[in-house]
Amino acid sequence: MADCFIFDAVRSPRGRGKKDGSLHEVTALELAAQSLQAIRDRNALDTAELDDVIMGCVDPVGEQGADIARAAVLKAGYAESVPGVQINRFCASGLEACNMAAGQIMAGQSELAIGGGVEAMSRVTIGSSGGAWPEDPSIAIPAYFVPQGISADLIATLDGFSRDDVDAFAVESQKRAAKAWASGYFKNSVVPVKDSQGLTILDRDEHMRPDTTMQSLGALKPAFAEFGAMGFDSVAIQRYPQVEAMNHVHHAGNSSGIVDGAAAVLMGTKKKGKALGLTPRAKIKAFASIGSEPCIMLTAPAEVTKKVLGRAGMTAKDIDLFEINEAFAAVVLRYIREMKLSPAKVNVNGGAIAMGHPLGATGAMLLGSVLDELERRDLKTALITLCIGAGMGTATIIERV
Repeated sequence: MADCFIFDAVRSPRGRGKKDGSLHEVTALELAAQSLQAIRDRNALDTAELDDVIMGCVDPVGEQGADIARAAVLKAGYAESVPGVQINRFCASGLEACNMAAGQIMAGQSELAIGGGVEAMSRVTIGSSGGAWPEDPSIAIPAYFVPQGISADLIATLDGFSRDDVDAFAVESQKRAAKAWASGYFKNSVVPVKDSQGLTILDRDEHMRPDTTMQSLGALKPAFAEFGAMGFDSVAIQRYPQVEAMNHVHHAGNSSGIVDGAAAVLMGTKKKGKALGLTPRAKIKAFASIGSEPCIMLTAPAEVTKKVLGRAGMTAKDIDLFEINEAFAAVVLRYIREMKLSPAKVNVNGGAIAMGHPLGATGAMLLGSVLDELERRDLKTALITLCIGAGMGTATIIERV
């Protein structure tokens, strides 16, 4: 089996996912194409050498539907010989795209590929693609379907995380992200989004609220109590009868932000990289995905972490930095507790609570950001993982070379 090396990773800044967000007038196609152009130009890449471009997109409908990866390849001015494919593993789509590209390379079926993702959430509303899982009673009922926010509150209830616990985590995420931006930690990977005249539209994540305090978060009402009252609390309690009553603790301030963004990661064999003058930065050590109980839905990161560590012949002590998507604060708190991790090694530069979660792109963004941080700290290994709708988890281990 061939080794798969990471040569470069770029991402757009995350634009606030509303009509007044800076990227609202930029299509998903343009966001994806600019990321592809950036990774080509930074590496003086002859795109005819690429075997595939794989991009995650969670709501592949309308203007970001119909295989946006291939459309982005053409829009970016890549060689016509380069194929593109869109994949969807919900919130882990961007990381799964990287894993699929790596899998092609490790299997000897590709020599050079790009994994990444895109989501323009201000333009294509979350949930626009519908789906059988929430809408078809034949699967929704036996799977005990509830909205993700109910699942997050269920985790908090079962694990005893209070409103103060989740709010304190959110404040820390904001502080870490603000420090990282102020210190220039993201400058190596973030590529400004520009308009047709070449003028910069956005060059930094705009969802952040560095002035967030426990007091400001305390003024926010729980976001999912109304869903619970509509009957979803009863569904969750039916599945978990040990719960007497749901404790609704999550709200917009301690949950992932809705944003626009795109990312791309260039990977290949050592031989191909050498031929093209590319310098390997890290190696894909191992990756894995699992299914988990679909009602609580967001607990898989710990189990998939154990699986990928076993696959790599490693333990959690062998990992220098962890990145877990901050879908909801309780998800990360549970992960830290179950894996017995030091919070100082997890999401060291903040996460999606502060900077936002562009669904199809986030996993690839996390991979690139933690690689930059490994280099900055002169550390060796990192593990990236995300919880996923319908009960799944994906994880990847990278190792600097």
